[in-house]
Amino acid sequence: MIDYILAGLGIILMIIGLAGCIVPILPGPPISFIGLLFLQFSRFGHFSVSFLLGMAALAFTVTILDYIVPVWGTKKTGGSKAGIWGATVGMIIGIFFFPPIGIILGPLFGAIVGESIHGASFNQSFKAGLGSLLGFFMGIGLKLIASFIMTFYFFKELF
Repeated sequence: MIDYILAGLGIILMIIGLAGCIVPILPGPPISFIGLLFLQFSRFGHFSVSFLLGMAALAFTVTILDYIVPVWGTKKTGGSKAGIWGATVGMIIGIFFFPPIGIILGPLFGAIVGESIHGASFNQSFKAGLGSLLGFFMGIGLKLIASFIMTFYFFKELF
């Protein structure tokens, strides 16, 4: 009976992990990894230690990259530290005051405001904001890829 409970909880965690790739408050890949562990502790899971360590490393790496990629996007499009700080503050404000759309638009507007305060032209400010937005979407893409890989192996092992 406990095996079915663990597998059921693992399925729930895999679904939450996939949703967490889009909702920034939830750490999607680590939740998906915990779903793999739940399956591993049931009679259905027979993952190798090296596979689990690889998936843990994937979840950790993608989670760290999710914080770095928007900054990289802002820098790549010519944004300054003011734009990076603006994008960060905009994301925090967006998460708490205007969810869910604020999570997407907060970094964009924050980078624009940060760059404008720093003295950049509107075109340069907007370009930095778009870089932040592009980085945000790239982070979502990386998280989705990682969580889909874990979900694939979860269901492959389950069935």
